[in-house]
Amino acid sequence: MNTVTLKVNGKPARAEIEPRMHLADFLRDTQNLTGTHIGCEHGVCGACTILVDGVPTRSCITFAVACEQADVTTVEGLDADEVAMELRAAFTKEHGLQCGYCTPGMIVSARDVVLRLDDPTEHEIRVAMSGNLCRCTGYVGIVRAIQSVISARRARGIAAIPGGEHRTTLGPAGSGHGAAATLTGSASTKRPTLTVAKSEVRADAKPAAAPARQEADWKPQTTFTESFVVGHPVEDVWAFFDRIGEVASCLPGASLAGEPVDGHVEGQIRIKVGPISAEFQGVADVSRDDATKTGTIDGAGKDKRSNSATRGLIGYAVKPGDKPGETRVDVSIGYTLTGVLAQFGRSGLVQDVAGRLIAAFVQNLEAKLAHQAGGGEPGASAPPVVTELDAGSLVSSVILGRLKRFFAALFGRR
Repeated sequence: MNTVTLKVNGKPARAEIEPRMHLADFLRDTQNLTGTHIGCEHGVCGACTILVDGVPTRSCITFAVACEQADVTTVEGLDADEVAMELRAAFTKEHGLQCGYCTPGMIVSARDVVLRLDDPTEHEIRVAMSGNLCRCTGYVGIVRAIQSVISARRARGIAAIPGGEHRTTLGPAGSGHGAAATLTGSASTKRPTLTVAKSEVRADAKPAAAPARQEADWKPQTTFTESFVVGHPVEDVWAFFDRIGEVASCLPGASLAGEPVDGHVEGQIRIKVGPISAEFQGVADVSRDDATKTGTIDGAGKDKRSNSATRGLIGYAVKPGDKPGETRVDVSIGYTLTGVLAQFGRSGLVQDVAGRLIAAFVQNLEAKLAHQAGGGEPGASAPPVVTELDAGSLVSSVILGRLKRFFAALFGRR
């Protein structure tokens, strides 16, 4: 994890993030500035355009750690900006927006055009705005809006700024901070180099599999709790949880690469999310406390195919249930998910899916404990009841369940 400090919309912003987190996710996930929209995530559509040190920047392909100490302005920070106010009025008058998804990036880029170009033709405006795509308007209203603002400002004697504001440093947006730090020799203010950032995401790099114990200060982005009850005594359940291989076999799609060594284990889990098949290779540190019957699993993994990565911290407590011979297990789950699969990572949806995944785990756990209670040997338990996780079908069932609850509540009030 890296600590990054920026000035966002005139206020200091600081967060601990993964080195590969891009600036758009930093703004949306840690600062709740959702006016920055994410579209293509390839720097093509321009929906995520913001200002970094006054320069329009694609935040979906800019590493947040590469912007240490930079001055970042999002569309929310342009509320009182004179040019942005004029553009918003012009976009409304000329019908330059429909669904509005591209509009924040359009306003930021259009502001730059208004400041830079003295008396552009329609063609020149279209070329200047070609990095911002709109699927609704056909661009006619957008171009007219920009033309009208430029004409009105020039008529008031406001001249263009050759090169635009703040364009004084050659290199990536915001790189002036790095140059200044190098010239002054101040190690405390020198920002991370792009070479380091690129090394974090090389296409041929192996998945990061550093033991979780090396990042003791890591904090999950999302945390929630679940509980379940099994019809077996506490001592049996607690003893079962010590056999990590059997525990992993209860989790659909999970398998270990070998037996744990000093609480450290390597393994994988396979999942499907609609058309996407992912296989997370990772490591985990496992600890148990016999006195309190509590334990933790701290792990991380990465899927090469989708370039998605996850880090999770699971805590569990085993205690007597409400009825004799029953055991209650309370589980807390904290996680961070990045990459393609992060689009399925809305906390509410993940919590619902996790509940269904835990239900499958409990089915398998009950089957194994029942097999052992019937005289079967530990380690040679009955095969799992649920063997594969298809998160796509789980997500569908979650959505269907929510719709049923919505209509039940709607018609139940009448």
